Amino acid sequence: MASKKAAQKNLSLAPVLDLNEATVLHKQLMGLKGNPLVIDASAVERAGALCAQVLMAGARSWEEDKQPFTFGKVSDPFMKTMQLIGVNIDHLLAQEARQ
Repeated sequence: MASKKAAQKNLSLAPVLDLNEATVLHKQLMGLKGNPLVIDASAVERAGALCAQVLMAGARSWEEDKQPFTFGKVSDPFMKTMQLIGVNIDHLLAQEARQ
């Protein structure tokens, strides 16, 4: 019996990831559970710690479900914010995002 592979989903993050966006982001992630997920953070201009926490909790949840969770594209402001708050996402970056 062939197993059915879940289709990859994509999520583009808002330019401003602030307190107001954290709830929206959480709901979006929960709606995509059970599928491989690629995050597009290329449009992010500002990111807050709460949204970073939501994203890292999502990464952990996908890991527990044995599903891929990667960042396909990231902006410089997004990467700088993640580094500033002490969150290392290098292991979650897609190969193209590392270049």
